[in-house]
Amino acid sequence: MYLAMNRFTVKTDNAEAFEALWLGRDTHLKEMEGFREFHMLKGPEREDGTILYASHTVWESEETFRAWTRSEQFRASHAKAGGPDNLFEGHPQFEGFAPIQHIG
Repeated sequence: MYLAMNRFTVKTDNAEAFEALWLGRDTHLKEMEGFREFHMLKGPEREDGTILYASHTVWESEETFRAWTRSEQFRASHAKAGGPDNLFEGHPQFEGFAPIQHIG
């Protein structure tokens, strides 16, 4: 298993448009070998007027995730990633995780 996560900081005023962008996009994830599941997570509103979002993708292995990042499906999925008005602050922060324990 490999977990790939991107964190996005979004101004509260842009939250609705950011969510609509994600809910309406064509991800192509299910076309990829090794893809297991995807979640878009929303955190609470912060005191600075932003909301933290995290995209959370589970893959069979780090190799299958890396194959995704080099694929045509990846390029198609991310063609409009920033949205029409760059809906999030800065760049998304990527974090990748390999398991050391699983309790099922």
